[in-house]
Amino acid sequence: MAATSVQGVLPPSLDSTSQPPSLFDGTTRLYINYQCPFAQRAWITRNVKGLQDKIKLVPIDLQNRPAWYKEKVYAPNKVPSLEHNSKVIGESLDLIKYIDSNFEGPSLLPDDPEKRKFAEELIAYSDTFVPEVYGSFKRDAQTLAGAQFDYLEKALHKFDDGPFFLGHEFSQVDIAYVPFIERFQIFLKEVFNYDITSGRPKLAKWIEEVNKLGGYEETKVSDPKRLVEYYKNRFLQA
Repeated sequence: MAATSVQGVLPPSLDSTSQPPSLFDGTTRLYINYQCPFAQRAWITRNVKGLQDKIKLVPIDLQNRPAWYKEKVYAPNKVPSLEHNSKVIGESLDLIKYIDSNFEGPSLLPDDPEKRKFAEELIAYSDTFVPEVYGSFKRDAQTLAGAQFDYLEKALHKFDDGPFFLGHEFSQVDIAYVPFIERFQIFLKEVFNYDITSGRPKLAKWIEEVNKLGGYEETKVSDPKRLVEYYKNRFLQA
C-alpha cells in the first residue's frame, strides 16, 4: 500500500494581490487549485508518495489569478504545474507519471507487464471517461454516464487480488480517476438521484478503499454544496 499522510494546515491560495514565491531557487513547488480535479491528481500523487516535505504546495486562486503565474511560472496559466530542477511542466496525467518516476517513495506502478499495459489503457481512457460523463449532464445522465461507470466496473474485475484497478496496490490509474469519480458521485446523486455504485459492487468497494487513504483524504472536495452549484451553473444553464 502506498504511503499515507497526516492532514495538516493547508496554505492559503495566492491571488492577484499576492507576491510570487522565490521562483527557481531550488525549491520544488506544485501549483494547484483546491477545487480543480486535474490539480488534485498531482496533489494526491505527491501525498501518497510521502513527498510533503519535498514538494511545496502552492495553491492558486483561479478566479483571481496572480499575473506573475502566467508571466513567470507557467505560460498556459493553468494548474497543475510543477516547478522542479529549474523547469516547469504541466498536464495532470503527465505530472502523475513525472512525480512517480522522479521522486522517492513507493512506486505507483507494479512491475507486472500485464498490469502495466492495462494501466496505460485505463489512463488513456480517462480522457474519454471524463468528457463523456460531463456531456451526459445535459442529455441522459443515467444512461450515458452509466455506460462509463459500467466500463469502470468491468475494468475493476480485471485483477481480483485487491480492490484497486491494478489489484492490491493503489496506482497511477486510481489517481487518474478518483478526483472525477468523487465529484460525479456527489453531483449525479444530488441532481439526478443517481447512485453510481448501485449494481456496481466493485466500484462501491473501490470508493470505500480509496476513502481510507490519508494521502487522498486531505485533497477531497471540502464543500459538496458548492460543487453542486458550480456544476449546475457550468453544465445545466441554457
